Amino acid sequence: MVSTLAGEGPALGTKSSKKPSRLAEAGRFLTSRLRQIGIFLALLVIVTLFQVLTGGSLLQPDNVANIIVQNSYILILAIGMVMIIVAGHIDLSVGSVAAFVGAMSGIMIRDWGMPWWLALVASLVVGALVGAWQGYWVAYIGIPAFIVTLAGMLVFRGLTQIILGNQRITGFPEEYRQLGGGSLFPGLFPAETNILDWTTVGLGVLAAALLVVSQLRGRAARMKLNLDDEPRAWFLTRLVFGVVVILGLTYLLASSRGGTPIVLVVLGILVVAYSAVMNRSVFGRHVYARGGNLQAAHLSGVNTKRVDFLLFVNMGVLAALAGLIFTGRLNSAGPGAGNLFELDAIAAAFIGGAAVTGGVGTIVGAITGGLIMGVLNNGMSLLGVGIDYQQFIKGLVLLLAVGFDVFNKRKASNALK
Repeated sequence: MVSTLAGEGPALGTKSSKKPSRLAEAGRFLTSRLRQIGIFLALLVIVTLFQVLTGGSLLQPDNVANIIVQNSYILILAIGMVMIIVAGHIDLSVGSVAAFVGAMSGIMIRDWGMPWWLALVASLVVGALVGAWQGYWVAYIGIPAFIVTLAGMLVFRGLTQIILGNQRITGFPEEYRQLGGGSLFPGLFPAETNILDWTTVGLGVLAAALLVVSQLRGRAARMKLNLDDEPRAWFLTRLVFGVVVILGLTYLLASSRGGTPIVLVVLGILVVAYSAVMNRSVFGRHVYARGGNLQAAHLSGVNTKRVDFLLFVNMGVLAALAGLIFTGRLNSAGPGAGNLFELDAIAAAFIGGAAVTGGVGTIVGAITGGLIMGVLNNGMSLLGVGIDYQQFIKGLVLLLAVGFDVFNKRKASNALK
């Protein structure tokens, strides 16, 4: 009997130490990446749903360009907002700041006689000063960001109405208007002689090539340091999917009447730059550390006050840029501009996977969340859904996104017990 048990011991040990199958490993990996994967799947499902419901109108080339232009300022605000949320703060003033800076740019051009380019630069400086003002109260005085930016929402909305005299001003230079609604190199490849806009095709192919090179180099660097746990099949699937999306968007924009919107180029540069800041810079690591565990960040030597201050300065600049794009697109600056922009930006960040408690969130996720909101708006408008039902549906989507985040955290916490 003893010999039988002894003979069974190694067999049982061998069975328990057997390596899991590749399918099981892939399943565990996908489960661990559920937050990141889920948001892209949600966008894909929503696009497919509205493409069917609208009879193919959603992905018409001109409508795709419209979605990008109409939501560009929200996407720009979402970039700064997700950084604020990752650090554990919130900013309720971005819509009012965008309106204020847009109004200031109009006054500079129309009443002060500034050249359009100087007015743009000066407006960004105004945005930085506004951000510094709010950042000072949050970082160095210690007032919660919710209170500071709630006050800022009222202050800068009031200032917008004061400097405009509660009246809308219009008639800006063509160069200024191009920032919000213009196309890159219009007329270089006339539609009468070309089926596609070849400027857009070239930019799309270049973007796809840069994506492939950066992903391959990043994976090689991680593997060299034994830090990469991503299965090769999933890496290739993700890479191919990204290339297909870029080339598909390129084809749609190249087929549209306008080609590549200038705001898309601006947005692309911002996404790449801020993703690099958050993922590869010391400042980005400090932002995540500050939002993940404030006390641990202090003990690690992170200057959290400086981080908070710079985050709000950055948010002010991005809000100013969003205000300039919005004003240029409408060719007018009004006292009601920027209304509810802050709520759309916050919703984009949370739908894109940012954690309510801070410490979690990505630039690409926020952009994806903003696109979900944009597709919902556009798709429901094409279907003739009223604004009342649109608000109701978007509110439910936001609630479900945050609920999904809370559910994932609770599940992970229970698994560790």
